[in-house]
Amino acid sequence: MRASVVVRSKDEADRLRLTLRSLSRQTVAPEVVVVNDGSTDATEGVLDEAEPLLDLKRIHNPMPKGRSAAANIGAEAATGDILLFLDGDTLAGPDLVLKHLELHRDADNLVARGETHQLRCTRFFANPETGTPRPGEEARIAAMSESELARMRVTIQDVESNFASVHKRSQPGIYPGAGPRRLFDLEMDALRNHPQCSLLWAAASGANQSVPRAAFLDAGGFHKDITINEHRELALRLTKAGLRMVPADGGYSYHLTHRSGWRDPSTDETWEKIFYAAHPIAAVPLLSIFWGSLSDPVPFPAESRINSLLELETIARKYKDVHGADEVRRAHFLATAGAYETQ
Repeated sequence: MRASVVVRSKDEADRLRLTLRSLSRQTVAPEVVVVNDGSTDATEGVLDEAEPLLDLKRIHNPMPKGRSAAANIGAEAATGDILLFLDGDTLAGPDLVLKHLELHRDADNLVARGETHQLRCTRFFANPETGTPRPGEEARIAAMSESELARMRVTIQDVESNFASVHKRSQPGIYPGAGPRRLFDLEMDALRNHPQCSLLWAAASGANQSVPRAAFLDAGGFHKDITINEHRELALRLTKAGLRMVPADGGYSYHLTHRSGWRDPSTDETWEKIFYAAHPIAAVPLLSIFWGSLSDPVPFPAESRINSLLELETIARKYKDVHGADEVRRAHFLATAGAYETQ
């Protein structure tokens, strides 16, 4: 059995260089498929550098097609038995491929989600290796001591010879922050300890997630019109088809955090309309309440909070006959706090 790591990347050359170097140091070598989704930076040069180090397949979309389409193109080109998705700003821990493969060797009906970590130390850098500041962060970086700057940078040498230092500086989380850390803990707890939960698809991850290639292609890949939370929508279809969501414990990935270009699924509602149209179940609009319950401050009354996937599962059952995303939220707020607030 072999894994294909599908990396989708747009204008992330300096972070992609580190990502590809981390893939070249895997304890089990994968096929690596990089989809350059319309980059205008030095991405092609980075791929030239990486080619001698990897079993590399490169695809260049002259114009950006978006996250879902780019991942689907990479999956079509891959030849491995399983697909492991990664982003171009995310490092692979040395055993990442191994941990995913171990699970799939024992069963052929799994969607495996690994342990996602954040490297907040890179958030001010355009280039995490050199410490080059992002626009607007020049004064902050200039005020740092050499030792402080060295602690924040992530270098090729770290990736190749001292990955323990990378892990030591990371924090578990979906995104940086206390709320996303709590979400990570709740999602991993559900995957590890509550395999009977019907909403484990909601614990899917956008990166560091693997699936049998055949199952991915049979399902039609990622929804072409969803570019945020596409991983959860796919996981829902796959679990409906009989696959099981499981944790890939010890399979670490490390997001080289940056301060621009990311979207918050709790406030970006475009995905929900498409998701709910495809899957008109109460759990979909209740996700925003679940995520909001972990934020600080919480934007709605304590009585309305949803504090775990198991609690979300129980609450969603109450509204299975309510139709419409806003109507589901309205019913929940009226039942718990006697008032409705637009989310």
